[in-house]
Amino acid sequence: MQPQFQLPQPLNERRIVVAMSGGVDSSVVAALAAKTGAEVIGVTLQLYDHGAAVGRTGSCCAGQDIRDARAVADRIGIAHYVFDYETAFRDSVIADFADEYMAGRTPIPCVKCNMGVKFTDLFQIARDLGADCLATGHYVQRIEGAAGAELHRAADPARDQSYFLFATTQAQLDYLRFPLGGLPKPQVREIAAELGLSVALKPDSQDICFVPDGDYAKIVRKLRPDADEGGDIVHIDGRTLGRHKGMIHFTVGQRKGLDIGGQPDPLYVVRLDAESRRVIVGPKAALAVSGARLSDINWLGGDFTGPLTAKVRSMAKPVPARLDGDRLLFDAPEFGVAPGQAAVLYAGERVLGGGWIAQTQAAMAEAA
Repeated sequence: MQPQFQLPQPLNERRIVVAMSGGVDSSVVAALAAKTGAEVIGVTLQLYDHGAAVGRTGSCCAGQDIRDARAVADRIGIAHYVFDYETAFRDSVIADFADEYMAGRTPIPCVKCNMGVKFTDLFQIARDLGADCLATGHYVQRIEGAAGAELHRAADPARDQSYFLFATTQAQLDYLRFPLGGLPKPQVREIAAELGLSVALKPDSQDICFVPDGDYAKIVRKLRPDADEGGDIVHIDGRTLGRHKGMIHFTVGQRKGLDIGGQPDPLYVVRLDAESRRVIVGPKAALAVSGARLSDINWLGGDFTGPLTAKVRSMAKPVPARLDGDRLLFDAPEFGVAPGQAAVLYAGERVLGGGWIAQTQAAMAEAA
């Protein structure tokens, strides 16, 4: 399948803005856009500048990555602009990340970034530049359906990023283009090498871009000095098993690092009670969830009413479920469902939308 920008002919009368993060994917999108004959403008948002992260391999939107994006733009002969959105990113993504952890939820900053600076501010920049579309290097597919543009999973399941784009609105989807959605990653790197792009072998972005060393707690602690306030570790049967040094060190489903040795059976974090600063633990069976209440549901499915599947973690497989208002009910108990994460809904390969997991319904009764 050849990448398509889904624009009316002739393309030499069109203008495409490409979101360039400095990685191989967005660089290839920019190069392919330039080959169509359209006028292409590369735009990079500088989102953060956290010391070691500036030169860190595997990050995005800072330091070396901006220089890489500029070098690619020079190579393919397109205009390239860098916009400073560090303050907006800090306020809307990094601060939210800290607040979610403090509230006992497990955040997904990549979704908040897409909802905010990338698919709101960047949209406005593209429109101000008179672009016919905004193209990105995300691995999802935009397919024209009977009722308009639809969002579908990438052709390569190993690269699919649809979970992180569930909050894309219909108006945004009408304007967005995802030329790489039908390609496997090795082919994208081959294209980059054939075009002589310096980023052809550049490693992919890893983990959360603004956490250069993977220490989430350090970021939260820096923004919220009271993050290390301790509390009790409590079994679901009501027994206090020990003390912890701050809820920011725990997430639902966690087994290691509880420091409550001498237990007859493995224990997992079942729930985080931010108000009382209690970490609730229990056996693996206590992690089973029969349903969840969703907030801020974004629906892309039109009048779809058929059976659906739900994906509750980025690496999980979609499982059969049904949506009843704001209640997501699983056909079978599901594990690893945590408040703060997203539940993304599918009909086959099509993304119907999704929402934020606000509350879960345990499959077994809790005492604590």
